[in-house]
Amino acid sequence: MANGYIRTLSLLALMLGITISTTAQKSRAKKQPAAYSAYLFTYFTGNDKSEEQICFAVSNDGYHFRALNGNKPVINSADISETGGVRDPHMLRGADGKTYYMVATDMVSAKGWNSNRGLVMMKSTDLIHWTSSAINLQKRYAGQDSLLRVWAPQVIYDDSVKKYMLYFSVKYGNAPDKIVYVYANKDFTNLEGEMKQLFFNPDNAACIDGDIQKKDGHYYLFFKTEDRRPGIKIAVSDRLTGGYTMQSNDYVQQTDKPVEGAGTFKLNDGSGYILMYDMYTSGRYQFTKTTDFKNFRAIDENISLDFHPRHGTIMPITAAELARLNATW
Repeated sequence: MANGYIRTLSLLALMLGITISTTAQKSRAKKQPAAYSAYLFTYFTGNDKSEEQICFAVSNDGYHFRALNGNKPVINSADISETGGVRDPHMLRGADGKTYYMVATDMVSAKGWNSNRGLVMMKSTDLIHWTSSAINLQKRYAGQDSLLRVWAPQVIYDDSVKKYMLYFSVKYGNAPDKIVYVYANKDFTNLEGEMKQLFFNPDNAACIDGDIQKKDGHYYLFFKTEDRRPGIKIAVSDRLTGGYTMQSNDYVQQTDKPVEGAGTFKLNDGSGYILMYDMYTSGRYQFTKTTDFKNFRAIDENISLDFHPRHGTIMPITAAELARLNATW
């Protein structure tokens, strides 16, 4: 009788353990983020004010992209900017996996390449509806009288301080453009603290269009330099906010035509990374593929776009996010 009682308790304990284990496994499964299976491309289309607007395109494989909303704007620049136009949009998925951040140059190029003084900060929880703030650096900071332009902002999460960091190029007077960084406030509605220089070009040449990709514990800063001939180079650091040194003196674009607007993203299948850029004098966009950020191969034959983008960026998205975007636009 005693042995039977003990066996019954043991069986109950085993069953209870299985139930607890199964419940824990289900709980962990619910917390796992959805796998990324598609891509969202955000871009603008040209130098006319009507084209300095944010557009979206989507892809299932990272190679073949289809414009949403008939290649028309998904956000009205007049509603979000100080100048009435925006360029160079960059989008980031937040650290929580479900909030999205976007930044763009607040600029109408018809007013001149030295005409803009700020950027636009945007935030969304569904990729459809966005809140925004237009930040004029001359109004935000003292001592900015000689500021001529603010170009191509991007945003990245700094895990060391748990803040979102914006980085962009600025030009003061006759000095060359330089890439600076500054943190966003908690609500992503304004800038917090002072701007600091992010990268010091050893040639002291102009640096614009920065794009940072983290890989294997290192930060790779892709940027356009104006020394000798316009092109894209890479500087590397083991920390986000400084210490960048040139990986080499080589240009990484796979063309002899002028390029700008480097944008990188990781392929969902784990096969490598894409570096793309705007061949702005050729009316083309080129995609290249790499696994090590040292060797790049043009993959023009694999790419199809039913639109012509200008300086944009691509973010991996889930099937649910893709379905929501398709249903809306």
